[in-house]
Amino acid sequence: MKSLILGSFSSYKVSTYSLPSPVSSSSLVSSGCYNVSSLGASKNKGIVQSQSSFLRCNTDRTNKSFLLSHKFNTQRVASAISEQPVDPDPTSPQQSLPNAINAFYRFSRPHTVIGTALSIVSVSLLAVQKLSDFSPSFFIGVLEAIVAAFFMNIYIVGLNQLSDIEIDKVNKPYLPLASGEYSVKTGIIIVSSFAFMSFWLGWIVGSWPLFWALFISFLLGTAYSINMPMLRWKRFALVAAMCILAVRAVIVQIAFYLHIQTFVYGRLAVFPKPVIFATGFMSFFSVVIALFKDIPDIVGDKIFGIQSFTVRLGQKRVFWICILLLEVAYAVAILVGASSPFLWSRYITVLGHAILGLILWGRAKSIDLENKSAITSFYMFIWQLFYAEYLLIPLVR
Repeated sequence: MKSLILGSFSSYKVSTYSLPSPVSSSSLVSSGCYNVSSLGASKNKGIVQSQSSFLRCNTDRTNKSFLLSHKFNTQRVASAISEQPVDPDPTSPQQSLPNAINAFYRFSRPHTVIGTALSIVSVSLLAVQKLSDFSPSFFIGVLEAIVAAFFMNIYIVGLNQLSDIEIDKVNKPYLPLASGEYSVKTGIIIVSSFAFMSFWLGWIVGSWPLFWALFISFLLGTAYSINMPMLRWKRFALVAAMCILAVRAVIVQIAFYLHIQTFVYGRLAVFPKPVIFATGFMSFFSVVIALFKDIPDIVGDKIFGIQSFTVRLGQKRVFWICILLLEVAYAVAILVGASSPFLWSRYITVLGHAILGLILWGRAKSIDLENKSAITSFYMFIWQLFYAEYLLIPLVR
């Protein structure tokens, strides 16, 4: 019987968990994991207890090692994540306001806004005859004209973008409507609101020259852009040029001058030489702007059937027509300045227009007409010359 029992134990596999090779029985005993008190009568019970104790001990060690490793790795991952830069959320209040301002800035076509503001200040100064004319009523009148014209300017350029969304996706994809930053509904709300505010301000001011300037600009700007029967005059190169000339050269010079001369100062509507010069010179400039703005847009205009002078005549020919028109304008300005009875006016206007004409010629000879970005940059340079002229006009006497 004893031999049978011993034989059964010898054939029984006590453990299915293999010990690591370097672990000795003495070490297991010393650690308390393998506690065998005797080799007495119940070997089966001792072996099973030893196995169970061994498994519990090693399981505890494994769990502790795993938890420590998991905690360490979690800390390393958290530290690594905290060190990574976090992209700002464009929908957060901190980001949405700057994005909205930037989108409206591009929508307003700031170079036209600056040109409008400078022109109003410049022609308003032509009505100043003596130092006492710089009264509070003068500055209020100029401010009223600038704000009302600014509102109308937003309407005109915004309506043009609403009508040209598909064209601008080719020519000017950075504009808010073309890029999708503004929906059509948003664009309509903006242009309608600014048109209303412009007329409201012009009405409450009570200046008829100011109100008629806004009203005629509204009519021409609408006819130029809106896609309706008998309208969208920008399709016809000559008519489009005449619209821009009427607004930039005639209305701005005459109407805003009369706003200060008759409404603010209460004087008779007389047109001195500087006003006539400003109207004539800006007629040249307005034609140039009307022609030149289509040079970088030739691809989109061809696709959508806009028969601009650039599409008909080619970029190079229209470019040099614009340069020659401006050089003729500078030559006339030099002659007008030379005829001034005031020595200071004569020197400043002659020298100023001569310098601008030379700078224009130098830039024109170096431009690459095959590079759209270079053409666009030159177009903005034309606007800078436009700004500079309004600094010289008040000095023509």
